Amino acid sequence: MAKDYIHENTNFEIMGGYYSPVSDHYQKEGLAPSHHRVRMGELAVERTSTWLMVDAWESLQPEYTRTALVLDHFNEEINTKRGGVMTSRGKCRHVKVLLLAGGDLIESFKTPGLWLDDDLHHILGDYGCLIVERTGADVWGFLLGHDILYQHRKNVYVIKQLIYNDISSTKVRLFVRRGMSIKYLLPNSVIKYIQANGLYDT
Repeated sequence: MAKDYIHENTNFEIMGGYYSPVSDHYQKEGLAPSHHRVRMGELAVERTSTWLMVDAWESLQPEYTRTALVLDHFNEEINTKRGGVMTSRGKCRHVKVLLLAGGDLIESFKTPGLWLDDDLHHILGDYGCLIVERTGADVWGFLLGHDILYQHRKNVYVIKQLIYNDISSTKVRLFVRRGMSIKYLLPNSVIKYIQANGLYDT
């Protein structure tokens, strides 16, 4: 969906996309240990995508890493250390790093104490954000009402869901815990890994 949006509405050329699992120091109930989440991400993309990858750096950090610092990590590795990437036209260019997020995550920007204003300015101003609409999330209304988001609106891309999909990792974990089928919700290799390692059973 995000890839289609970029092709249809921007002049960007997609060079790659990274899943960045949080470390075990991110205190969210129900998350599997980070090494399992990294491996499931690898299994999910290895046969289904030529451009999606998993980066384990965030998962290996000794403390919770703020999103702004994770984006800095990607910028450092890709643009500073490697000097950018080779485009399809044979030129080496710096890449524009963007955060891809669901509308529900964006609405968390208004939660007091959850996001630093400086981080939001850094994420939205220096990088940019692709926001996928989620069912029940009024992304446009929130963008208009949030001062920092609105200030950086030219660097924010809202992706409309053409086919509504309400699947979330939270719901998948709940289905597993309740003994319900998750076939067709995840690649078979990931389902087998969850079963083999007894993840989310309790």
